Amino acid sequence: MKVAYFDCFSGISGDMCLGALIGAGVDFEQLVGELKKLPVEGYRLRLEKVKRNGISAINFFVDVDAHGQPDRHLKDIEEIISQSSLPEEVKEKSKAVFHCLARAEAGVHDTTPERIHFHEVGAVDAIIDVVGTVLGLHLLGVEKVIVSPLPMGRGLIRCMHGLIPSPAPATLEILSERKVPVYGTGVNGELVTPTGAALAATLGDAFGEMPPMTVTRAGYGAGKKTFKHPNLLRVIIGEAQDNCKNTINLALPGGQLHGPPNHHGHN
Repeated sequence: MKVAYFDCFSGISGDMCLGALIGAGVDFEQLVGELKKLPVEGYRLRLEKVKRNGISAINFFVDVDAHGQPDRHLKDIEEIISQSSLPEEVKEKSKAVFHCLARAEAGVHDTTPERIHFHEVGAVDAIIDVVGTVLGLHLLGVEKVIVSPLPMGRGLIRCMHGLIPSPAPATLEILSERKVPVYGTGVNGELVTPTGAALAATLGDAFGEMPPMTVTRAGYGAGKKTFKHPNLLRVIIGEAQDNCKNTINLALPGGQLHGPPNHHGHN
């Protein structure tokens, strides 16, 4: 069984996921070709190789045309995904991620998921981040996704509504719904974005430490912000060992979880 372990020592976002998956073996040109099946326009995909604290990583970009993108409701995004000719599994999982985001935003703003305007996460870059991450795992043949405990930043962050606390309220809604394990880092800023949280919570089959596995590849996706620590997401691909099933069961919400690693280096 092929397993992907998301080692989120510096958090998770959509562009970090795509960078890490490309670093772990997803062919960029194939990814671009498949994403063109989505009926959306006004963007260009590119990547660059960077180094963070000496570690080589992929920095993934979605360049949006100057005229921008329209605000979208959940049903608009569902239609975009449904109208594509992508594999059904990719379409269903991608829509599940956006449902997760819509529920969280609705909870924060005291409304219903159907009435949410997706603003930042409704733009084409978020659609690419979500569908591209699901597609990347599909192209790698990943059967199980395991996610490490997620590090939480602090302080204030700026969004379309102005200054809000970090972690963002929508991020906490998502993580509390799925009971994803978290820990504080003392880092000022946003480490886990709402899109990153939704990808982890929706695609993660389990949460905890790395399971017994034979590692075949690893990739690093770069975040856009600079911290003292390497702002990277690491995705480790491997073949699960015979006792991996037991490890996954222990890591599921409600099961036993080991504490997070020592991250004093973040301070």
